[in-house]
Amino acid sequence: MARNRKDDNGRSVPRGRLSRLGGIGSLGAGIAGNMLVDGAKRLSRGERPSLQDLLLTPQNASKAADQLSRLRGAAMKVGQLISLDNGDFLPPELADIMGRLRSSADAMPPHQLKRVLNDNWGTGWRSKFESFTVRPIAAASIGQVHWARTVDGRDMAIKVQYPGVRESIDSDVDNVATLIRMSGLLPKDIDIKPVLEEAKAQLREEADYLREAAYLNQYREALADREGFLLPRAYEDLTTRDVLAMSFVSGDPIEKIGDLSQERRDTIMLRLMRLLLDELLELRLMQTDPNFANYFYDRDSDRIVLLDFGATREISGELSDGYRQLLKAGLDADWDRARDIAIGMGLMGGDLGSAMEAMIREVFAMAVEPLSVDGPYDFGASDLASRLSDKAMTLRKSGFNHIPPPVTIFLHRKIGGMYLLATRLKARIDLRALAARYI
Repeated sequence: MARNRKDDNGRSVPRGRLSRLGGIGSLGAGIAGNMLVDGAKRLSRGERPSLQDLLLTPQNASKAADQLSRLRGAAMKVGQLISLDNGDFLPPELADIMGRLRSSADAMPPHQLKRVLNDNWGTGWRSKFESFTVRPIAAASIGQVHWARTVDGRDMAIKVQYPGVRESIDSDVDNVATLIRMSGLLPKDIDIKPVLEEAKAQLREEADYLREAAYLNQYREALADREGFLLPRAYEDLTTRDVLAMSFVSGDPIEKIGDLSQERRDTIMLRLMRLLLDELLELRLMQTDPNFANYFYDRDSDRIVLLDFGATREISGELSDGYRQLLKAGLDADWDRARDIAIGMGLMGGDLGSAMEAMIREVFAMAVEPLSVDGPYDFGASDLASRLSDKAMTLRKSGFNHIPPPVTIFLHRKIGGMYLLATRLKARIDLRALAARYI
């Protein structure tokens, strides 16, 4: 989660349906007004700007990010969810605007925080703590985090959900979807309704901190015997549906450890890639949010800190087996087998023309490129991410608008996020040898 630095006093979270709808409406009206003014200026200079040129200005992008950050909750989260780095279906311009929401949440003011804690812990909750920082140490889309120390000496990270988040999920997602459609950037023949329904379902789950605490404990148990990881502990005595109390763990942001030796960076990334394959193929349980803020590194103990299990998804045995078969086809460079598996999983249609299939085959070859190398693959020297993005854009322009099963979009988002992190850390990993262990 990103540290809020905009306003020490915070901004209240709008709670009512009408006030939140008004926030979306004022955003649309503000952008429309900017477009009219900018359009008039450019026409007076003899220019003929397109609708997209007028919409996709830095001023409008900032306005969108600022308003959704003020609303927080699902209005902000859906923007984060659909800003997919691996270019599944959004044009890059729209993904960029939505991507600005990843680290721009406002904190709620102290009086609103106190009301939430009173509702969950009772009015005498302050007597349980020796210290409680009113100013959050982090603020994100659904909640904000505070450091605290209980009277019995436990250092805690207390995640407090913004009021009204759960009740506003459906309307927020629908309102943001309307805003996206109004932009004209989304191809008309793409039906994003299944994705939005999946986003609603995921948001409802993320808004239940009791569920998150259960998955946190499940991950702690699954990784208990594995070296190299550190997870917080959920404290049941102070955890409710709207407040998650955990042991406080710290470290350096994972993307800020570029000063470490090549060997250590490689080891860190290899651990995360192994965890990814374990989640997909063995645990059948995946924390699907690849936000770098969910990973820290404790230099003293040489452990990766895993945070935020709200986006944890269970993976069916059938889907997991499909990915295992797809992984084997990638290791064997067997496109014909990969195509049949992908069609069976719903990742692509079976009625594609030869030209379209050839492009998809190129995308597949790029996606499994790190698996095709005998020995370490050098992510730092590779332009794989940009090539995949360019090819995805070519596919869209060529008319490929197939949307895979929504759950796979979030799984692919996590996989793409790990590729991006490996690139950021300039890691060198023998992924082929690692993947072979699972076949």
